[in-house]
Amino acid sequence: MTRPLVRMAPLLALALAAAGACSKPKERPKEKTPVSVAMATVQTVPYTITANGTVEPIQSVAVQPQVAGPVVQVAFEEGQEVRQGQVLFRIDPRPFQAALAQAQAVLSRDVVSAQNAAREAERYASLVEKGYVTQSQADQLRATAAAQRAVVASDQAMVQAAQLNLSYATIRAPISGRTGSLLVKPGNVVRAPNPTPLVLINQLQPVQVRFTVPGRTLADLQRAAAAGQKLGVRAMPTQADSGGTAIAESGELNFMENAVDTTTGALTLKARFANRTRSLWPGQFLTVTVDLYQQANALTVPASAVQSGQDGNYVFVVDEQSKARMTPVTVARTAGEVAIITQGLQPGMRVVTDGQSRLVPGAQVEIRGAGTRRRS
Repeated sequence: MTRPLVRMAPLLALALAAAGACSKPKERPKEKTPVSVAMATVQTVPYTITANGTVEPIQSVAVQPQVAGPVVQVAFEEGQEVRQGQVLFRIDPRPFQAALAQAQAVLSRDVVSAQNAAREAERYASLVEKGYVTQSQADQLRATAAAQRAVVASDQAMVQAAQLNLSYATIRAPISGRTGSLLVKPGNVVRAPNPTPLVLINQLQPVQVRFTVPGRTLADLQRAAAAGQKLGVRAMPTQADSGGTAIAESGELNFMENAVDTTTGALTLKARFANRTRSLWPGQFLTVTVDLYQQANALTVPASAVQSGQDGNYVFVVDEQSKARMTPVTVARTAGEVAIITQGLQPGMRVVTDGQSRLVPGAQVEIRGAGTRRRS
């Protein structure tokens, strides 16, 4: 009985070894990192300049009285839109009406005197020919008639001045625009000149935006001006001012300062905006973008794909085996949400746009939105 057992011992050992091998746990596959990707594409990209700007009214008028007197009427509400020529204030007109009536009466009196002097001069001129009066007497009456004509001319000027002062008693809007704070009330006495304006009117349509750009952009701006190119400008209120809901306004560059500031090295520009929606307000701060030209055949990737490291910029490229590899790139510039790449990529390459923080070179990735479920 013992001999068969001895023979079976090696077989039992092999069986136990096989059973032990089968009981070892299997290795778990490495988890894939979920990422979002985009293609590197060739497209036409605008070359732009971005700066900070301030809205200014093209016309701004501080309304001042031209005559003195008490204000009897304010014909508008502060903050109201007014049209050019619209009545704003009325100053008591009675003193000016009386002055006009007096000047007209004096004019009427002197016109009669001048007409009589002219008839006397004509009569004496005919009597000189007949020898009834001397030439000296005729000359005297002719001089008197001329003096009376001068008096009439002076009276006419006084009437015109009185009419002008009477018209100044009604103050009208010199421009169309929006009124500011009202600085006088009915009953206040105003003087001319007045140290404080009655109201300030700002023109809101159109408006201009003043901004500065680096002096190094002068050559590009000069080339566009020499070619007669109209440069488009886009203005966007800052996020703090707009609450993140603003819409960009489109305008046109219409002024370039004739010198670069020697202290700051900046060049002042102005752009005109129709401001049809009245979203641009005098004194408002804006982000301004000038479109200089269109760059054709630019290799672009989303700006979110570009990462910065100790050795410069890089992106994660996903290869055919769904592995991520770190690739150094040279970024020429950014335009909005895309980055223009001059070295390191080829068109059609897939670059990671989201999830880079969880990646290491060689990591297996799972592309979101490519028929796979996102891992939680």
